[in-house]
Amino acid sequence: MSDPDEAAVNNRRKRRLDYDRQFRIKPLMNDIRRACLSNFHPRRNLSIHEWIVPSKAKKGLLAESKSKHTKRDFKMFVLTDSSNGYTMDYVVYSDKTTFPNGYGMAYDAVMSLMRPSYLGSGYHLYLDDFSSPKLFKNLLTLKMGACGTMREARLGFPRSEENALTKKSPRGSLRWIREGSLLFVKWKDAREVSMGSTIHQVYGGDTIQKGVKNKDDSWTRKSIPVPTPVMAYNKRKGSSRISDQLIQYFSVQQKTMRWYHCLFYHFVDIATTNSFLIHKELLKENGTEPMTKQAFIEKLTAQLCGVPLSEVHPSKTRKSRHTPVTIARVRRDGSEENKRMPCQQCKNSGNEDIRSSQWWCNACQVPLCVGIRDRNCFYQWHK
Repeated sequence: MSDPDEAAVNNRRKRRLDYDRQFRIKPLMNDIRRACLSNFHPRRNLSIHEWIVPSKAKKGLLAESKSKHTKRDFKMFVLTDSSNGYTMDYVVYSDKTTFPNGYGMAYDAVMSLMRPSYLGSGYHLYLDDFSSPKLFKNLLTLKMGACGTMREARLGFPRSEENALTKKSPRGSLRWIREGSLLFVKWKDAREVSMGSTIHQVYGGDTIQKGVKNKDDSWTRKSIPVPTPVMAYNKRKGSSRISDQLIQYFSVQQKTMRWYHCLFYHFVDIATTNSFLIHKELLKENGTEPMTKQAFIEKLTAQLCGVPLSEVHPSKTRKSRHTPVTIARVRRDGSEENKRMPCQQCKNSGNEDIRSSQWWCNACQVPLCVGIRDRNCFYQWHK
């Protein structure tokens, strides 16, 4: 991926300020970044989020992470189009020298990805843990709006006991203050939500239905007002995870002890996923049904290998029996993580108390309660 002679020169600079920890992967990384930027023009709404790439490498471009499933992993900051999940740009974080500005990792990660020389202006950016008043104001000077959740401990976030929300504040309670073009909002849901925005008004009449507990421990459905920044954030950030989900399916990621091999596979995943998303966009404009991700990768692999893609006729399998199985998500390292999903039968029957179950029907692929004392949703569903 890099020139061996130049890599040897860089290795002799270890423990010096001019040592480049990303030298081995930088040629490939920059080529794919340029391809991502040049082959697709994003729509107005963008999102930046953090990716964690698992790795079993013992040394190299790694950082310890006690809060994640793997002991060592890679941290990437990714800029995506919120409408389809296309990866526009990304940065691999190695150490404090990754970002030269020195204003903090979150601030520097966003400013390094939001480059007007490549993107232009007029975009709306949606963030979560990266938000800060200073960042939002500086993005506004670049003619870019921003919206996202914001921690109250951030420097510049207004704190006033008179307008603070308390534990006794009812659901839907709203507090807000504006500093010029920057809006600060506090909203009470199941917990307190703090947000900032340079795009939206405070409230546009949006409401959602929520279950509210009464004094006699009964539950009723009530209409709760929702601030405009919260509604927009939930819509845009939800769609920004599309790329991450597509990469997890049919990933080429392999178990390897070389850190640069791990990132190489992840870069290939980004390139193939972006290609698939462009394929979907082009066929959508022509009114044609696009291929599935699996069919697209099979055809792409056959073209790259220069072999014909033979038609595969699926074998006739016996109809699956209706049996409960655990809902498991397979991680990239091959291990499984048990998941819980809302029971479909509880939803259909109109129960106020909708249970989350770790079981679903093997044939129906529907989450259902199993072994609950006061209900048997699995039996009722198939009755």
